[in-house]
Amino acid sequence: MNKVTSKFALLIIDIINPFDFQHGRSLADHTLKIVEPISNLKQVCREKDIPIIYINDHYNLWQANLETIYKKCSNELNKKILAKLKPDDKDYFLIKPKHSAFYGTALNTLLYHLEADSLILTGIAGNICVLFTANDAYMREYSLYVPNDCLASVAEEDNTYALRMMKNVLQANIDDSTTLIEDQL
Repeated sequence: MNKVTSKFALLIIDIINPFDFQHGRSLADHTLKIVEPISNLKQVCREKDIPIIYINDHYNLWQANLETIYKKCSNELNKKILAKLKPDDKDYFLIKPKHSAFYGTALNTLLYHLEADSLILTGIAGNICVLFTANDAYMREYSLYVPNDCLASVAEEDNTYALRMMKNVLQANIDDSTTLIEDQL
């Protein structure tokens, strides 16, 4: 029996990242902890034909070209992250100019065409780009699922704060990815 009653889409936010900024190493270390849960969630979504959408910063390239951005960002610091989470040819790929995945992108139109009404938000940084995306999704009346083991920020307390905001203000489900898979997908 298929548990999916909503039309889900999985968003993977800013995972292609060079981590070459102040506190980048800390964010990379925290991101390593979420690679496996996101990878597992992606696999389940693929098996259930749930669309997978990568939304990424453009790193001043201003090209929605996955290979160009991937090459620019690849380095020793993110090698283990990208090895498990690089988008493939079945995934959607969008670039964003600012923090929210909705701002200045075709995301809302894509979600409309995919008939998605529920979003699973994953990625980095939880307290910035994921939180801003969740806020914009909430205002557009999407149901939100933000697995607490699929989100990383520079500091754990920032991540905890972002999750609390998404749960209490944006009505997001913040159960871990295993619970999401078992109960919703």
